[in-house]
Amino acid sequence: MKLAFLIYQYFPFGGQQRDFMRILMRCRQAGHQLRVYSLRWEGEVPHGVELIKVPVKAWSRHTLYQRYSQWVAKALLQNPVDAVIGFSKMPGLDFYYAADPCFAERMAQEKSWLKKMLPRYRHFLCYEQAVFAPPSPTQVMLLSPQQRQDFAKWYPGCEHRLHELAPGIDASRLPGTDEELAEERKQFRKNFSLTDDQIVLLQIGSGFRVKGVDRSIRAVASLPEHIKQQVQFFIVGQDKADKYIQLAQSLGVAERCHFTGGRDDVPQFLRGCDLLLHPAHSESAGYTLLEAVINGLPVLTTDTCGYAFHVLRANAGEVCSSPFSQQELNSRLLAMLESDQKTQWHKNGLAYAHSVDVVGMPDSALALIENTVRNKERQ
Repeated sequence: MKLAFLIYQYFPFGGQQRDFMRILMRCRQAGHQLRVYSLRWEGEVPHGVELIKVPVKAWSRHTLYQRYSQWVAKALLQNPVDAVIGFSKMPGLDFYYAADPCFAERMAQEKSWLKKMLPRYRHFLCYEQAVFAPPSPTQVMLLSPQQRQDFAKWYPGCEHRLHELAPGIDASRLPGTDEELAEERKQFRKNFSLTDDQIVLLQIGSGFRVKGVDRSIRAVASLPEHIKQQVQFFIVGQDKADKYIQLAQSLGVAERCHFTGGRDDVPQFLRGCDLLLHPAHSESAGYTLLEAVINGLPVLTTDTCGYAFHVLRANAGEVCSSPFSQQELNSRLLAMLESDQKTQWHKNGLAYAHSVDVVGMPDSALALIENTVRNKERQ
């Protein structure tokens, strides 16, 4: 099959981007011809993939995305494919990988009527409707039960087009034996000059605002002094850190907050730290949560993350409720650090890794694409 993949920008450290690459590589392994349309690409282009950089520009993001989708639509008319797979909501998709939460649900919770009148908000709602509202035929790959609930609520009749995929954890993130985990923890602590009695907190994710890095910094700053003196907080991800460093300085915890940038050795952090903080504002899935759980790293997150249900099912941490309260996050962080449940959370997470399919996403995505296209050809 000839397949076109549409992604606005690719860089190696984004969750959406990693999923895109996993599905792309699985389709290549299956022998399909692959073409990618992207505005911006960082890193190497895989062998056997044709990359087309879409030559459009605009001052605003929503106008840029409109020009992108219009340009790609014309290009596909001239050089058609068997299926178009998009990683953002836009018209003309055969398949949409739901890396983003339901925009209509987010709009309903928005208190500012002025924001709802802005062109960018109308754009994102219109592009979501192009995927989910009748008579769209787009097949949707979901990441969590929460997405199914929200999309079905706002777009009745789309339920038969919603397909929940298994997680797609990379093999490098899977845990080894207890002995290997202990050795990796020891090596991590050595590499970063950390002692065994220090409390090492971790946050992973590009896009610091959406991930709630400011919330995490405030929670660290709220800890009692005798605990705070033991804490080191690592923030791993690709984004501009300046204002978060300033926040940490203003709260007196700058020397405890370490912004590492995007890294390829994330498994090291998962196995060397003591707790994952992930108080995101909104997250369709949040692979980091599941990666932490299956590596025995206790998690403190928010219920607005699609994969928060894995934390609860595994009994491997705690989940803050909506609407978000900074005081609740602060209290739960302190309680978890003082809890005698840490060892049990660790064991529960490792056991959960053997009870669910955590790697099957690329295979299930490929099967959906192939079966849908073949059924369409038979009609």
